[in-house]
Amino acid sequence: MDYFPSALENLIDKFAMLPGIGRKTAQRLAFFMVSLPDEEAAAFAEAINDAVSYVQCCKVCMNLTDSELCMVCESERRNPRIVCVVPDPKGVLAIERSREYDGVYHVLHGVISPMSNVGPDDIRIKELVTRVCDGGVDEVIMATNPDTEGETTARYISRLLKSFDVKVTRLAYGIPVGGSLEYADDATLMRAIEGRMEM
Repeated sequence: MDYFPSALENLIDKFAMLPGIGRKTAQRLAFFMVSLPDEEAAAFAEAINDAVSYVQCCKVCMNLTDSELCMVCESERRNPRIVCVVPDPKGVLAIERSREYDGVYHVLHGVISPMSNVGPDDIRIKELVTRVCDGGVDEVIMATNPDTEGETTARYISRLLKSFDVKVTRLAYGIPVGGSLEYADDATLMRAIEGRMEM
C-alpha cells in the first residue's frame, strides 16, 4: 500500500536506485525535492538533463568530459608518455589530489569481476591496448584498487601489454601515514616490506 501520492512514490523509487541510497534516505531526498521552490526544482532537473546530454567519454583516455578531449588530455603540461590506469573517474580525482602526478590517465569504467558478470570486454581495456599499440607510451601505471577485482584487472592488463615495448608498474602499497603496525593486516605488511625504499 502506497502512503504517498504516486508521483512522490515514483520519485522515492528513483532516488532509491542510486548506489548507496536506502529507502529512508530516498524518502528524505524526495521530501526535500518537493519542498523546493519551482525554479530551484526546475534547475535541479535541468542540471540532471544537461549532465546526461552533454557529459561523454574523452576520445583518448575515456575520462568524463563535455568536449572531445578532457582537460588532462588537452593540457600541454602533462606527459603523454606515462599513462595511469584507474578503475573509474573518481580515481582520476584521487590521483590529482596528490599534485605529484604529471602524466595522463586511462579510465576503465569498471574492473573485471566474474561474480558481477563483468568481463574484460565490458570495460575499456581494448581502448588502452590500442593506445599503447599506437606508440608514444613508455609506462603504464596500474592504479586499480588493492582488492581481488582490482588485482585481477591489473594482472590481466599487465599480461596483455607484455608483448609491447612498455613498462608496466603498480602503485605501491603499505602502511598509511599515521597508521599503526599492530592494526595492519598481513597482506598490507607483506606489500609494505616488498615495496620498501632506501632512505
